[in-house]
Amino acid sequence: MPRLAGLFAVFVILCGSACSSAFAEDNTLTVFAAASMKNALDDIDLAFTAKTGVKVNASYAASSALAKQIEQGAPADVFVSADTDWMDYAVGKKSINETTRVNLLGNSIVLIAPKDSRIDNVVIGQGFDLAKLAGDGKIATADVKAVPVGKYAKASLEKLGAWAAAEPKFAMTENVRAALALVARGEATLGIVYSTDAKVEPGVKIVGTFPSDSHPAIIYPVAATATAKPETASYLDFLRSSAAKTVLEKYGFVYLIKPTS
Repeated sequence: MPRLAGLFAVFVILCGSACSSAFAEDNTLTVFAAASMKNALDDIDLAFTAKTGVKVNASYAASSALAKQIEQGAPADVFVSADTDWMDYAVGKKSINETTRVNLLGNSIVLIAPKDSRIDNVVIGQGFDLAKLAGDGKIATADVKAVPVGKYAKASLEKLGAWAAAEPKFAMTENVRAALALVARGEATLGIVYSTDAKVEPGVKIVGTFPSDSHPAIIYPVAATATAKPETASYLDFLRSSAAKTVLEKYGFVYLIKPTS
């Protein structure tokens, strides 16, 4: 009988450990977010965990890549896109809970150069000659066919009449942070990124800002996925709070909604 009691005790301990592990796993949210969100969202996730005890695992990449990963069944609870097109795509694939969708943030795109570059104070407007400005160097931005910042950049340059001449000089990257890194390392003479990215990279400087009317409005929508855990509602509520607004504005994002708390 003592032997049976001992085995039962071991069973209870093992079961308790397994149940605790399962609970810990269930008490974690996975957020798929545009690469440009990393610094701000890392801060927000820490604050959310401190408040609720729910841990957040964030995966940062191009919105295009994330939307397709979610479509293919990646276990995400939240999607933050850097444009409305890829959120629309995810909604169309039935991988997003559309009722939770909110257009949360705005941003701007800027022209950057390495911090020690002689290029400075560039006036960006109609007739702007980006190709001439770059000289023999490369211009870095994310893939203009798919990644939001690249799409915004191409749209602006086309409207300003600068795309055709500058296109051969472009070095396309998989996401905006990769383009930022190329400029910071001096591997590209110029780059087009979000203003929020430029502000967190000491290796670059902003030399010009693209007119907001030269490209579609830069909007970051957020939504729960179709398979989101129940705790996701609390996370989305936190993103709509005054605390989140303070963090996001500190990093230079434009908060598009009125805080709910």
